[in-house]
Amino acid sequence: MTGPKLNERPGTRATLRGYHMSASKARVVLNLIRGEDVTTAREILAGTTREAADVIGKVLASAVANAVTNDAMQADELFVSAAYADEGITMKRFTPRARGRAGKIMKRSCHITVIVSRLDDERLETLRNARTAQAAVSRTRRVASSRRRADQQASLNKRETAAVEAAENEALEAEANANAQIEDEANETDLMEFDTVDTPVEDLGATDEVDAEDVAETPVDEAPIDETPVDETPADDTDSNDTTEETK
Repeated sequence: MTGPKLNERPGTRATLRGYHMSASKARVVLNLIRGEDVTTAREILAGTTREAADVIGKVLASAVANAVTNDAMQADELFVSAAYADEGITMKRFTPRARGRAGKIMKRSCHITVIVSRLDDERLETLRNARTAQAAVSRTRRVASSRRRADQQASLNKRETAAVEAAENEALEAEANANAQIEDEANETDLMEFDTVDTPVEDLGATDEVDAEDVAETPVDEAPIDETPVDETPADDTDSNDTTEETK
């Protein structure tokens, strides 16, 4: 590996020694964050599913904390200047195999080192501009999303209000129809009772075939006059004589 020695590289470092993982597995993840700024490196490690990502994330956080505390640097101005993994001790174990043989088991370990340094002014300015533009785009998206949700909520409220008003109008209309039906039934009942009690003259004339004028001229309470001639003949004398004799 060309370049300065590992212990001579500039920057603030953090090292994890003797972690029970092979160096080749750790290097796969270290290659992803090398040369990236701290914020991007954290996002990359958060989206990586390998076991080494969690461990390297802790080492990176320790390196940033050392730079802020010991070297008075700002965390948003740092980037991963170097990241490497060295092989540690290897524990040798065995497992029984057939015919009395033994299978070799190599339990490897590694030393993980992450070095952070301050970005140069040109790259830092570019990064700040990119972050500002990204923040503006993110804010625009949030505002648009908020407005869209507000519009959807307003539309939903309008639909609910319209549905409630329609239901109330239907209820009022149904009640009015019921009241009108009840009044019609009551009027029909009154008419039927009136027809049964007071029969009009026209109906009598239609049923009995009697002229309405004749009915009006004929008195109702007057009895018919008996025109039979009355016998005015005086009584017999015999009756008077008989009465006289009885008196004597």
